[in-house]
Amino acid sequence: MHVQEWLETIPAVAVYVLVAVVIGVESLGIPLPGEIVLVSSALLASQHGHIDPYVLGACATAGAIVGDSIGYAIGRKGGRPLLAKLGRRFPKHFSEANIGLAENSFQKWGMWAVFFGRFIALLRIFAGPLAGVLRMPYWKFLIANVLGGIVWAGGTTAVIYTVGVVAEAWLKRFSWLGLVLAVLIGIVSMLVVKNRVKKAAQRAEATEREPVPAAD
Repeated sequence: MHVQEWLETIPAVAVYVLVAVVIGVESLGIPLPGEIVLVSSALLASQHGHIDPYVLGACATAGAIVGDSIGYAIGRKGGRPLLAKLGRRFPKHFSEANIGLAENSFQKWGMWAVFFGRFIALLRIFAGPLAGVLRMPYWKFLIANVLGGIVWAGGTTAVIYTVGVVAEAWLKRFSWLGLVLAVLIGIVSMLVVKNRVKKAAQRAEATEREPVPAAD
């Protein structure tokens, strides 16, 4: 069976449920690739008409809002010991440095840290539980949670779906050779940018390590 035909046999309901569950669990505070699943599903919807992008976006939004709300309740009940427990279970994500960074963001931005946290992988995991631990008023959390969920999940679905439709039409006009060339150019560009960023970071680190001249 052709790959495209196989993809079309995947039940749309299964895609909707998968997106809602993965994003919900990630928002609850468990590291999962919610954004990757959402982007992949939106691209799938752009290529196969049996998946409704509006339903997909609604499911993603619902998963984000419900997951964050459950995470808030768990964080409010568990308090600081919960963060310590998560740190032992997920040391890469819930390290003291990451928790401190997220907490500073909350202290600086308040409820807007919940809203903008939707667009940042680290804060997307922390937002719900940390807001509960810090005992942010629930009405503030709810407003930021709902608005962030709608803009992030709905907006991501709409943008990726549109890009997928346009890209599919564009690629039909070119040969596979052109596609391979475009991919290679993209990879080379990414490596060049990454290398420049690395060198800039090394220069900044070297500058910080330079001894400060003693005062006369």
